[in-house]
Amino acid sequence: MFIKKIEGRRAVTLQDGTIFTRADLPPENTERWVASRKAAVVRGVAYGLLTQQEALEKYRLTEEEFDEWVKAITSGGLPALRATYRSQIYNPK
Repeated sequence: MFIKKIEGRRAVTLQDGTIFTRADLPPENTERWVASRKAAVVRGVAYGLLTQQEALEKYRLTEEEFDEWVKAITSGGLPALRATYRSQIYNPK
């Protein structure tokens, strides 16, 4: 079995005791950003699995976009990362 050499950590332990690895990150060619994929990238950076700069380059994100994801997940959790979340707040049914 061949293990690809990488810089940095391969896995981290989250606060709830689960293991989060680089395999849990979305693929580099991701075009459709659902809430769970955004959260995985934010979690990876927050726990030191990859640096913010690595995430920006790997996923072709802007700093502003990434910062918005961080603010959203901090203030509203996973639902805040959904594209429809803001419209649901301002236009409740």
